[in-house]
Amino acid sequence: MSETESLHRDLGLTDDEFQAICDRLGREPGYTELAMFSVMWSEHCSYKSSRVHLETLPTEGERILVGPGEGAGIIEVADGVAVAWKIESHNHPSFVEPFNGAATGVGGIVRDILSMGARPIALMDPLRFGPLEDARTRYLVDGVVHGISSYGNSIGVPTVGGETVFEECYAANPLVNVACLGVVDTKLMHGRAEVPGQVAILFGSSTGRDGIGGASVLASAEFDEDSLDKRPSVQVGDPFSEKLLIECSLELIRRELVASFQDLGAGGISCPTSEMTAKGGTGIRIDLDNVHRREPSMEPFEVMISESQERMLAVVESEDVEDVLGVCAKWGLEARVLGEITKTGRVEVVDRKTVVADVPSLALAEEGPVYERPIERPHWMAGINAAPAGDEAPEHYGRTFYEMVASPQIASKRWVWEQYDHMIFLGTVIGPGGDAAVIRLPGTETAVAITTDGPGRLCMLDPYEGARHAVAEAARNVAAVGARPAAITNCLNFGSPEGSGVMWQFSEVVRGIGDACRDLGTPVTGGNVSFYNETNGRPIYPTPVIGMLGIVGDPAVAVGIGFRDEGDAIVLLGTTELDDFGGSEYGKIVNDAIGGTPPNLDMGAERALHEVLIAGADAGLFNSAHDLSGGGLAVALAECAFASNRGFSVQIGGTEPHRTLYSESPSRAVVSCGQGLVDDVLALAGRHGIAAEVIGAVAADMCDFSVFATSLEEARSVWEGGLSGHLSARVE
Repeated sequence: MSETESLHRDLGLTDDEFQAICDRLGREPGYTELAMFSVMWSEHCSYKSSRVHLETLPTEGERILVGPGEGAGIIEVADGVAVAWKIESHNHPSFVEPFNGAATGVGGIVRDILSMGARPIALMDPLRFGPLEDARTRYLVDGVVHGISSYGNSIGVPTVGGETVFEECYAANPLVNVACLGVVDTKLMHGRAEVPGQVAILFGSSTGRDGIGGASVLASAEFDEDSLDKRPSVQVGDPFSEKLLIECSLELIRRELVASFQDLGAGGISCPTSEMTAKGGTGIRIDLDNVHRREPSMEPFEVMISESQERMLAVVESEDVEDVLGVCAKWGLEARVLGEITKTGRVEVVDRKTVVADVPSLALAEEGPVYERPIERPHWMAGINAAPAGDEAPEHYGRTFYEMVASPQIASKRWVWEQYDHMIFLGTVIGPGGDAAVIRLPGTETAVAITTDGPGRLCMLDPYEGARHAVAEAARNVAAVGARPAAITNCLNFGSPEGSGVMWQFSEVVRGIGDACRDLGTPVTGGNVSFYNETNGRPIYPTPVIGMLGIVGDPAVAVGIGFRDEGDAIVLLGTTELDDFGGSEYGKIVNDAIGGTPPNLDMGAERALHEVLIAGADAGLFNSAHDLSGGGLAVALAECAFASNRGFSVQIGGTEPHRTLYSESPSRAVVSCGQGLVDDVLALAGRHGIAAEVIGAVAADMCDFSVFATSLEEARSVWEGGLSGHLSARVE
């Protein structure tokens, strides 16, 4: 048995995959070649288990300029104004080393946006952790939040929202997803090397041994007791170099010195060199002697697959090389000629005048294995769907309300977002704490709304319906601020694809996303799949995180969630079904129950509600608007009050008031308006077939639900302390 034949399993390749590599090359691969295939054919880079399902998603629309397949999706949001929008995961690195794992997740998604010729202007951080009672969870929360804030604040890109969810299934597999919004600065770039004779220039930080095997060893395998030993595979970030990289790259584009761009992340040098040439029908000859390194005596395979951060690959005309190197030097960045684009269709790697790799670009980048994994509905689904949803009445309404708002799931996330600078550039119209962030695009009169949503518990109960709910709620969130939903990016977080139950969940989630996006007219511009979120055979809930982008024509019409004026009428929009408790926060928090099925979702009613919210915002009818989701009406009203320090008095009827208060029926929102505009709001809802009812009014300093009342100050104190009280005992 040859050396490489015995090594491939350690690199995450199966015996069949090793044989397929041999067949493509007509020989056994060399050591460097095998390492290159191991990262490029990894689950993380090749999407070998998910590709057949992802191909069913809708990806085209009149506003979509670039869909899946490039560094980020590009959406035209106004005439001549385009934005880049993308979400990625850094789950496994963040579990092993939370600070650097989260920080480099931010750096990676920022470079994806940058590779499209867009200036990064906003970040979002959808996070999932285990229960806060666990000391390691508190350590992870502390490290991840500080990693995101340290990197984002340092590069000057505001973190404007996200989610922080706590659930038992994420205890050993936290999810650290990061979304980034950018605005196309001068012209749209692409990642294709199409012209032989052009030159590839590697610029940015030096190459070291950090991150070696990150894509294949860390991100494409499940965890066990030895996972913390993988710390050397976690990349180390330098945000100050990233800031220089951003400004340098944008200057190169403005000066028209770059033909194409791609960042270096998973897979290291192997990734952009093979992908750009495969897309362009060309090849490349690489001279590793020209790679600037931070560590001596690196082997060729280490240089090719190192995932050292803050690096970009630019393809330029040969006559522009000196100008490109000069711009890089101006910004204090090392830049070297890595190689030349060729006609061969091959990636040739030379080290000290010796060819150490010679493989077809297509074989590396596009001819990896494609699996149709076995799919089977898990046998336990019937039992969990038949289990109680936890809709029993509470013993005491006031205590139950406090229990709800104090739960880390619902409690204020101020401890998290106050560590982020969310006002850099002064473009944030609505920031953290609302349904969606609203960002004014620099140099334009246009604004966009962005949000993330991922109801893992609903997807566990029914992955198809849960995925539809994820898309619908994300769209409802942007509609609530007055934006029209336009497009999504998604991060699909699942257990091992080698399990037939996980693949059934995945296929159903993708089907649900596709159907919901077609119903709402929100194409998928790209995203990320993160498999192997599983430890010792226990997977996370299927967790599709949907990043929704909406278009706000005029930033002045954006509507926040906070009540405004005392005496304003409070109007409930939409229909409340009194038994919608499957997978609800009330069921989990109050009755410790996770059962039933997700609420029924009528996409016709959902679309109609969006039209009411958007039209009402455009007409200036609403002083506040907030969608109803986790925790139902009671929590939504409380959040409106806490956001503005204005209380409320509402009338809750029925023999079982908790059903009205905590049902999680979809396609609902609560809005407030001046008393003189009530008839206009009711008429608008009526024209779109949406039920509307005045349920009360904004009050001074009470949260009065009629069946119980509490002071606004006391309720807010309980809500504010729900998360920070746990984290005061965090492990440093």
